[in-house]
Amino acid sequence: MRDKNSASSTGREALQLDVAALRADTPGCRRVIHFNNAGCGLMAAPVTDAMVGHLNLEARIGGYEASAARAAEVRAFYTEIAALINTTPDNIAFAGSATHAYANALSAIPFETDDVILTTRDDFVSNQIAFLSLRKRFGVRIVHAPNTPDGGVDVEAMAALMRTHRPRLVSATHVPTNSGLVSPVAEIGRHCRELDLLYLVDACQSVGQLAVDVAEIGCDFLTATCRKFLRGPRGSGFLYVSDRVLRAGHEPLFIDMHGARWTEPGGYEPAGTAARFEEWEFPYATVLGSATATRYAREVGIEAIEQRTPALAARLRDRLAPIPGVRVLDRGPRLAALVTFGVAGWQRQPFKAAMDARGINSSLSLREFAQFDFGDKDVDWCLRLSPHYYNTEEEVDHVAHVVAELAGQGRR
Repeated sequence: MRDKNSASSTGREALQLDVAALRADTPGCRRVIHFNNAGCGLMAAPVTDAMVGHLNLEARIGGYEASAARAAEVRAFYTEIAALINTTPDNIAFAGSATHAYANALSAIPFETDDVILTTRDDFVSNQIAFLSLRKRFGVRIVHAPNTPDGGVDVEAMAALMRTHRPRLVSATHVPTNSGLVSPVAEIGRHCRELDLLYLVDACQSVGQLAVDVAEIGCDFLTATCRKFLRGPRGSGFLYVSDRVLRAGHEPLFIDMHGARWTEPGGYEPAGTAARFEEWEFPYATVLGSATATRYAREVGIEAIEQRTPALAARLRDRLAPIPGVRVLDRGPRLAALVTFGVAGWQRQPFKAAMDARGINSSLSLREFAQFDFGDKDVDWCLRLSPHYYNTEEEVDHVAHVVAELAGQGRR
């Protein structure tokens, strides 16, 4: 699916993708311009084939029997995810979503009154709501590290807060859902390791478009979904759990017969692996689809994806920025493939509907998703466009042309 070409003008080796073949693998490309990969990527045909094939097998021989027959393929989910993020299969737990994985991780931490959760101003909305819920229930304190003037967390200021507060948990979102910012999660992780602090990373928007290495990041937990830039099915995600968390005996608040053994009437023993964070029932067709999607991404090549996908987004920002009435909102020293912008003269739903009518998939981000970020930018909503490696430069230019046309209508 890829071949190495000559070095690029920046000196970095360019990894060329066979975009035509990738689009042929993606039936949705024939129907829409899909710039909503940060919401849900278009699945490739091998992914849907794996899922439908397993559902047909369940119908023929029974659900339990089908999962037993496909046991090796099910185990491949763990080996594929582990290879993707540089860990071992024993450190991976399947989850129904990144939010489910995140909640399970939080539930394993024995919070007490006045414990500090140190996070950023660019964290994911559901994570922030979970912290507020913990504050309501247990009396924890939530501390937000400041941002730099250029955007993104001030790592040195965050490190100083670590030393001052000795937080029970440090949390960061790698790529926020409401902007293209790439947070310096590995730099944060180095400080966490120096101070022996628990570190939780939300990699929901980065897995599948950027190289994610848990050893380099130095996190104790990492959560992600499979439906976004990994192009897997909805209802799938995973939790990475570090060896030190497993050795320390951290376990989810509600653990079941899959995550533990009932060893005596008054006691149980948790699984020695990240399986303690899983539950008995699995959507096996979804697990197989997720394994196939992860294998597909690895065969395409994460290095090539990491070059192409943000480059398409940068091209889009360059095309949008000069358009009168359009305000590109992304800030930070490094930007991913989430492009956010406001359009003067339009309300959010009519503008989104106008894009839909032109066959362009997009997503709205609202102030309630990003109270700090949108407050700083003084916006109530924006449109989010998120291309991926199977999109084309021609699609980028066409989308920018459509936005310019609609922005002109708004000015009138």
